[in-house]
Amino acid sequence: MDLMEMNVVSETNQFIVIQLGEEQYGVDIKYIDNIVRMQHITRVPKVPEYLKGVINLRGEVIPVMSVRLKMGLPVDEINKNTRIIILKLDTHGNIGIIVDEVKEVVTLETENVEKVSYDGKDDRTNYIFGIGKYDGGLISLLDFSAVLAE
Repeated sequence: MDLMEMNVVSETNQFIVIQLGEEQYGVDIKYIDNIVRMQHITRVPKVPEYLKGVINLRGEVIPVMSVRLKMGLPVDEINKNTRIIILKLDTHGNIGIIVDEVKEVVTLETENVEKVSYDGKDDRTNYIFGIGKYDGGLISLLDFSAVLAE
């Protein structure tokens, strides 16, 4: 065995797989601060429709957005599986996103992630940085800097 071959280390990232409508998306675990059950969201006047309002989580006021509405999907259907994922982002502080369901945690090797080329016609591809191949299926990996832009 060649010495160079032994030093090849595959990099991995962990993603939480979430359900939004019929699609599954991956959220990089490094951004996730907390996952909470759906709770009362206080509306805030004069904000875009996709900003649902704010929640009080252990004394901290956190804005909550609907990723479905932001991505042009049908309105959220709130049920027992609905969750709010609290993301910790350098540029925006903490923000909650409403997801239909949290499925599982997956580990993807870098070589199993294909970069996505930007398509100006499809709003949804603007919010995805890659497609992960996992267990015979595909998971769209969300780019939160794009989702939260504006």
